[in-house]
Amino acid sequence: MWLRTVLDYQAKTWLTADRAAQARRQRPGQAQEDQMTLQAAELIPYGGVEADAEWAREVRALAEQRDAVLLAHNYQIPEIQEIADHTGDSLALSRIAASSEASTIVFCGVHFMAETAKILAPHKTVLIPDARAGCSLADSITGAQLREWKAEHPGAVVVSYVNTTAEVKAETDICCTSSNAVDVVASIPADREVLFCPDQFLGAHVRRETGRDNVHVWAGECHVHAGINGPELADRAAENPDADLFIHPECGCATSALYLAGEGIVEPSRVKILSTGDMVHAARDTAATSVLVATEIGMLHQLRKAAPEIDFRAVNDRASCGYMKMITPAALLRSLREGADEVHVDLDTAARARASVQRMIEIGNPGGDE
Repeated sequence: MWLRTVLDYQAKTWLTADRAAQARRQRPGQAQEDQMTLQAAELIPYGGVEADAEWAREVRALAEQRDAVLLAHNYQIPEIQEIADHTGDSLALSRIAASSEASTIVFCGVHFMAETAKILAPHKTVLIPDARAGCSLADSITGAQLREWKAEHPGAVVVSYVNTTAEVKAETDICCTSSNAVDVVASIPADREVLFCPDQFLGAHVRRETGRDNVHVWAGECHVHAGINGPELADRAAENPDADLFIHPECGCATSALYLAGEGIVEPSRVKILSTGDMVHAARDTAATSVLVATEIGMLHQLRKAAPEIDFRAVNDRASCGYMKMITPAALLRSLREGADEVHVDLDTAARARASVQRMIEIGNPGGDE
């Protein structure tokens, strides 16, 4: 019964008048996203290389030869995170790429992240160790779909999550991160419609926090985060009554977490809706001895480093992104040896996309967080 209540609450939170039309329009895109999920499982990562001391020495030597800085997303395997010069979320790493004196950026993440680095550092060489590393969330909306949606809502302000392709950013008015999405939307005049894309769960969070009913939300999702569901969270919380809950707003269980807190099933102070960067800060500040984490499991490595005395456990230990895990020790070595795979964004698209990111920064500190 409680699950039905949660689902009804979620629907009331973000369902909009044009939802049915949007759903009809997105069926082809949804099929493509479902196919992408299958492809992530079927793609064979580069292998045959152990992340041993010899590998580490060669990686560092090649990086020096290429004048390269190594950037690793929080969801990478621990070995890639440990060899990197910098670890963090995609926007923070892209900002490091732009400010770094290195002439080459090796971005260990998925393709849209390397694109964002290229957008912010257009005169640098940007490499991604495996260009096949895609993203179901970024690919849940195309530039053409966004243009069609904009045509249905003339005058609306488009707010796009940074987890989008360069093509979508180029059609966007203002980008946002998960930590500043509410502030970005709140900065828009109340009488202006807002088109928020592509993540439906982050969009639900924005609608709930701003109280605006003129925010239309695209029905995209990260298939990994969407798979962390409400019943699973409720079960884990019941099994661990003293644990804090760190919930990423992309998760399918985010609304359920707030429902549990509102009903007194979970102590409200234990429920924290956080970006990945904010999770690291919260890990250092919490008084809890155990924390349940609802995000991609690669994040556990950084949390355990930040607060080794705390027991961090995944709400769903199967929440692993196959695309992220395509950046293997072998892929990184190949990239540095061969200069593969280089990322290109055409100058016009890059300039328009850069403008939407810059507007976000002008509104307020984006926090560098997904």
